[in-house]
Parts: sequence; structure tokens; C-alpha cells
Amino acid sequence: MHLHRASAETLSPNEATLAELLAEQMGIQVGHRPSASEKHSWERSIPALRADLISAGLGQVEMLLEYRLPLTSKRADVILAGRHPRTNRPSYVIIELKQWSQAKRLEDSETLFRVAPHHTREYLHPGLQVDGYCDYLADFTTHLAETDHSLVGAAYLHNADDAGVADILAAPSGTRSRVFTGQRRGEFITFLQAHLAPLPGHDVADALLSSAVAPSRHLLKVAADEVQRQEMFVLLDEQRLAYEEVLHAVSEARSADHKTAVVISGGPGSGKSVIALSLMGELARQGRSVLHATGSRSFTLTLRRVAGARAPKVQKMFTYFNQFMDAEKNGLDCLILDEAHRMRETSVQRYTPKAQRLRARPQVEELLEAARVPVFLLDDHQVVRPGEQGTADEIDRFAREKGLDVRRISLDDQFRSGGSELFVSWVQRTLGLVPDGEFKWPGDERFELLTASSPAEMEAWLRGRAEEGETARIAAGYAWPWSDAPKDGALVPDVVIGDWARPWNVKGERAVGGAPPAALWATDPNGFGQVGCVYTAQGFEYDHAGVIFGPDLVWRDDRWVAVRDANKDPDFKSRKTVGDDVFDKLVRNVYKVLLTRGMKSVVVFSTDAETQAHLESLIPARAARDDE
Repeated sequence: MHLHRASAETLSPNEATLAELLAEQMGIQVGHRPSASEKHSWERSIPALRADLISAGLGQVEMLLEYRLPLTSKRADVILAGRHPRTNRPSYVIIELKQWSQAKRLEDSETLFRVAPHHTREYLHPGLQVDGYCDYLADFTTHLAETDHSLVGAAYLHNADDAGVADILAAPSGTRSRVFTGQRRGEFITFLQAHLAPLPGHDVADALLSSAVAPSRHLLKVAADEVQRQEMFVLLDEQRLAYEEVLHAVSEARSADHKTAVVISGGPGSGKSVIALSLMGELARQGRSVLHATGSRSFTLTLRRVAGARAPKVQKMFTYFNQFMDAEKNGLDCLILDEAHRMRETSVQRYTPKAQRLRARPQVEELLEAARVPVFLLDDHQVVRPGEQGTADEIDRFAREKGLDVRRISLDDQFRSGGSELFVSWVQRTLGLVPDGEFKWPGDERFELLTASSPAEMEAWLRGRAEEGETARIAAGYAWPWSDAPKDGALVPDVVIGDWARPWNVKGERAVGGAPPAALWATDPNGFGQVGCVYTAQGFEYDHAGVIFGPDLVWRDDRWVAVRDANKDPDFKSRKTVGDDVFDKLVRNVYKVLLTRGMKSVVVFSTDAETQAHLESLIPARAARDDE
């Protein structure tokens, strides 16, 4: 949770020694050493803070250096732990140390700044940064939720004078934090003395470090109000059954000290996420500790935006599968695992601290242990990436091996692709995902299936639906290269089919040239005009879907053929990790996911002539009228 701990008076006064100590700990805990600039920052900033604490008579206050916030990879520079001078209660001060000497705000913004000499990127107002750390720590640390305490923060720009950072000082700061420059060192010392007594702080630091991690009652109340107000969810039949089963399991887990895993499986549009949000709201209202997690960045960020639209702190309750490596066993009443088919073999990735790598366990084990009632919502036919392992049978097997009761619920009888169970059956049989064999699309008054003779024709048809106020997107198999956006900000039109060319959706988290960030491609109206891939489409639904079959899945004679060399997904490259049989299944699942995003209609086109002819033989309707 932190790289080093000491009181101000016992902390090494030698700059180089201290920085090397922190660097060694980072290598052990995180798996890599700090950059030269980060190490230089430690050499300059931490001794300055230590000197100020000693000058303030606070040499016995405990310093937690590079403290990692629970369930995140974010680190606060320093947390000071001690006693409040007036109440003698635990008192914590979060300090963000900045080397900045000059900063200018962006035009028309009071929250974003450019800092010399790093003029090419923006930085958040440091007071707001610290304020966010304070709120997060209060919201997810049981000790702070259950113990009377003081928690404040400060950004200390010890290299700056007031003139150099005048824009920061003039802008509104956070409600819990203050900003101090080196010119205001006296005020900073007074601030520290107002919140920390000249007493030892080791017991206060111990309490924080040993605290369980769970959402606070205040956060649960806000979440209940926000999620339940966001939308009046109507749960029918199996949806309501699944909802009631989970509530019963949570109640039973507390009263009978009993642990149960719930596995809810269903196809696209079957209401899995509606169930998840309904459970979030109700369990939060009951004061139960509950979090939501997925393996999809796009899906999580969209849920954060939707469910936390009016109350940003609720967004922190939507997290990721790989953030429970160090979670307390049964620390939550309920953990809702949406899109559970995206679980990985382990939570280890390149940013995982070394210490965590050494004790890595199967991700499903971590998630099963994190709550008394883990709830897995999944679709077995949406495993589209190598290493994804979330199937209902696998979760069931693993849970029972651990001695857990398992309740399984299927949603497969309703709400699929706009209520058209026939269409989902057609997709699965057409792609050979179930053994019954393909059939010609007979039509469904609730759902429209068409082919287009070109991507331009597809796009024109979908644009017409979008102009009528409905949602429409084009997605494709990962069969074209994907370029980074150049410095001028224009997306590269990588998806080239004849004289038609469009860019993939944005790769990163920032809008580019009017195109939304990757996570918002499926929900932002400006997503029309870029081609989505399975990783940005999965988990979302829109009214009308265009699907381009690339040369990585083609029809030859009487069967589908997966063409490995035509696929550009870097995750599929290695034959050692992704055998040909696995590749074939994953590619079919990719197209199954893309085809089942549309709730009212789907238009398909293949770049391969034989495949296009086969699709047209199965789908009578065309996107263009015969007289066009």
C-alpha cells in the first residue's frame, strides 16, 4: 500500500539515500524502478516536507510515502498520520508535492493547466487532485467511515512563488484541500499545526493501513439515490427471479454466515446490466457493501458516466476485475461482475506490482473470495479474446471446488436482440456456434435483417436511421491495421474497401477531431462515422447495426473458414498461445457479438464475393430498394 513509512524525525535526511530506498521498494513492490524525473522529485520534495514538519514541531508525525489508494493504481505522494490538536482524534493530511514553478490555465478552463516546461499536456488543478484523493479515501476505507477523524489535504508547490502559479491560486480549489507555494511556507506550517498535534502518529497510521476496504455508508446512500433515480428499471420473469435470488443470497449470507455464488447467463439484450444496476441501487439502499466490476474499460467508463451523472463519487463504485488481487476475503457483501465472460486467467498485467505478481492467483478465485455473494453475469458466446475464461460451467466448477453453493439462472428465453429470439438463433446457427445448421431468414416483424452491396450503401442506409433520431453504428472484424492518430489529430482511414475508407474508433481516452473517446464510441452520437471493433462494441446496444465481414472469416463451398493471416488483432498473432481451433472459435464469437448489437435491425456486408453471395442467399432483404 506504500513504499516507505517513518516519522519525520526518523526519516533519512540524506536526499540520495532516501530516493534510492524508495526506488528499491518500487522495484520490489511494483516490478520496475522509477523514472529519473520521479526519483529527482523524491530527492527534492520529500526532504522539503520533512524539514517543514520538523520546523512545525511535528517530528513524531508518521509519514506514509507513495501511498496507494485502495482498489486503484493511484498513489498519493504522502499521507501524514497523527492526532488532531483540538480533539485528539485520528487526523490525516494528504500531501501532493509538486516541483512546478510556473503554470498557466487553459483558456476557458479553471481546472486544467499547462506547466512549464511540459507544454504539450494538461494537468488537473492540484487542489482538485488532492480533494479527489481525500474523498476517495473517505469513501473506501472502513476505518475512516467508522471512526471520528479529521481528513484534509494540501498541494505543496514548494519551488513556486505566487506570481509563477497565479492562475492556480486564483482558481477554485477543492472543499477539503489547500494550495501552498514556497512563498507561503509559513502558512503551510500553520496549516499543518492546525491539523496535527506534536504527538506520535504510529497507532493512527496502523489503523489506516490495517483498515478493510469497502464503500462507506454515505457513498452507498448516494449511490442508492443516484442509481434508482437514474431510471425506473422494470424486471420481468427471469430478470426478476435473478434479482430476487441475489437479494435473498445476500440476506442469507449475513444472517446465516453463508456464502453463495450466483451465475446469471443470458444473450445480448437479455437484461444482464439492468439486473446489475437494479441490484446496485437496492443493495446500496439497504446499506450493504456492494461494488460493480467489469473487464471492459469502455463498458465501465460508460456505466460511470450514466450511473454517476449527477453524483460523480458514485462512479468510484464501478471498477475492474483486476482490482481485487489484495481484497479482503469476504470484505464486501456483494460484488457484481458484469460481462463476466471477459474474466482473464490472472489479474497480472504489465503494471502489476512485483509483490502481487509473486502471489498471483486465478482471477476467478480472487473475485469469488472478495465478497460473500459474488454475482457473475455473462454470455458464454461472447468470449472473443485469448485468455478470457468466463464461462458459466467454469465458474460453477471452480466455486464448487472451493466449497461454495452455486445458484445458476438463465435469461435466454427473453429480451434478445430487441426481443427477437429468432434472430439470435439465426446468428448462432449461421456461424456454426450451435449444431442445428443454418437456415434462411424468414423475417420477424420485431426485427429487420438486410444485406448491403457495399459499405457505402450500408452507411447511407444507417445514416437515414440516424437522421430519424435513432442510434446507428458500423462495426467490423479486426481485419485491417489500426494506426495511431497523427499529431494533427485527424484519424487515419484504415478500413479501406474499394473507394470507401473510414477510420477505426479512437484508440485512447481523449476525443480526436470530433470523434469521441474509445469508451464512448457506442453511446456518443459522434461515434457514427468511425468503424467500431468488437472491444468497443461489446457490452453495448444500439438501434441499428452495420456489420462488415472482413477477409478473416469467409465462406468456402459449404463451410466457414477462419483466415488467420487476414486478421490484424495483435492478441491473435501467436500460434503458441492461440491455436488454430481457438482462433476459429474466437473469430466466430467476434462476429456473433457484432451481429447482436442491433436492437431493431442489422445490415451485413462481406468484403469477400463468395461470402457476400452466401449471406445474400440467407437474407432476402436488401438495404437499397430495387429501383435505386
